[in-house]
Amino acid sequence: MAALDEARAHLAKAREFLEAAELTNDLALFNAAASNAVTSGINSKDAICLALTGRTRKSDNHAEAVAELKNAGAAGRDSSTTLSRLLKLKSKSQYQAAPVSPADAAKSIDWATRLLQSAQSVAPG
Repeated sequence: MAALDEARAHLAKAREFLEAAELTNDLALFNAAASNAVTSGINSKDAICLALTGRTRKSDNHAEAVAELKNAGAAGRDSSTTLSRLLKLKSKSQYQAAPVSPADAAKSIDWATRLLQSAQSVAPG
C-alpha cells in the first residue's frame, strides 16, 4: 500500500475511534472515552507521519512516538505536544485501577480532535 493510501487508512481509523470516544463519553464511560481518544490520536499520528515522511514506526514507547511526530515537519511539530498530553492518559484509561475523570475524558477528546484535524490537513481524503 502506498504511504498516502496508508495515511488515509489511519485517518479513517482515527475518525472511527474519535466517534467512539464521543459516544462513550456521552454514556459516562470515561475510561473507554479516553482510551478511544488515545487510539484515535495514535492513528492520527501515524497518518501525519505517513503523509509527511512516507513512514511511521510502531512503538509502545510513547516518547518515541512523540519524537517521531515532532520530526515529521511543521504539522508534526505543532501536534507533538498534543499527542504527548493525550498519551499520558493511556495507562490510566487502560491499565490503572484509578478511573479517568469526566474532565480528563473531555480533554482527551479535545486533544484527539486537534490531532485528527492536523492529520486531515496533510492527508485529505
